[in-house]
Amino acid sequence: MAFAAFRSAIPSPTTRFVRPTMSASQHLRQPSQTRHVSFSSYLVSPKELNTALQKNPPTKISTSPRVVPICAAWFMPNDPEGRKGLDVFRKHRIPQARFFDLDGIKDRDSPYPHMLPTAETFADAMSELGIRRDDEIVVYDTEELGIFSAPRVGWTLRVFGHPKVHILNNYRLWVREGFPTETGEPLQPDRTSYPVPTYDSKLVVPYLELKEVAKEHRKEGSKEVEILDARSYGRWAGTDPEPRPGLPSGHIPGSTSMPFQELLDPETKTYLSGPELRKIFEKREIDPTKSIISSCGTGVTATIIETALGEAEYGDACLRRVYDGSWTEWAQRVKPADGLIRKA
Repeated sequence: MAFAAFRSAIPSPTTRFVRPTMSASQHLRQPSQTRHVSFSSYLVSPKELNTALQKNPPTKISTSPRVVPICAAWFMPNDPEGRKGLDVFRKHRIPQARFFDLDGIKDRDSPYPHMLPTAETFADAMSELGIRRDDEIVVYDTEELGIFSAPRVGWTLRVFGHPKVHILNNYRLWVREGFPTETGEPLQPDRTSYPVPTYDSKLVVPYLELKEVAKEHRKEGSKEVEILDARSYGRWAGTDPEPRPGLPSGHIPGSTSMPFQELLDPETKTYLSGPELRKIFEKREIDPTKSIISSCGTGVTATIIETALGEAEYGDACLRRVYDGSWTEWAQRVKPADGLIRKA
């Protein structure tokens, strides 16, 4: 299993922090006066997370709910520097963080890259990561990319009903503001027995349903749906190639190009404020009374849009869904005769 990478045969972990200078094992020996902290919003600032972690020091004897950082570091398969999420996680991370492998915790029987795992696979992965059902999880990305893959892991946790999930906004600021980091091979957390959850299908739109929506586009009486595409405009328009060889570019009929970068601060790569995000959706004339579906290349950056919609309080949360297979599934399953790949 890819998420068992923690057990790799590397000498005993060497841990250092920017501040304070304390090993991971020393952290585990601290007094167990744990006081749980619940965050007030889905997005969490570095200062809020640091305060929560200080009030919830790790201990092996306490059974109280914990605040657990999860690193969702992931890079595109055509990353020019050949970076890998696990390598970046080992390089430096939030102390006591666990690594959620997007390339490993997925539907292994699917031909598409990042389809949601089965409930059993998800529960096994969470158990391997030492996560308990009552833990409050804060997911974060990489310093290099800023907000990128954490929203996908946060959304996955929500699909499987984990009660308390948040996104750090963001790890780049965590590092710049001097909050603690550790480096080296991480300690393997004790395995838990995470219960097999139920799958919330209301958060996901399947291919066949979306195909019917696309076929009915512009027909009288067609279903009222907005489809937002997080890929670059060139890929949406069909003028730039897809990063996966052999896959045609273009877009789903009726979809709107909304590159995810527009939703982030250009320098820090944190989310823009709720009012700023709302203005972006309004400028694109996205109808908040309609059902809104977010899509992208493989279902990763689509969740950046989904999270931004939530921060902007735009549209009915019960009518927002993510197309899990996204363009990779769409471009491989539709037939040329269907006319369901459009170019701008």
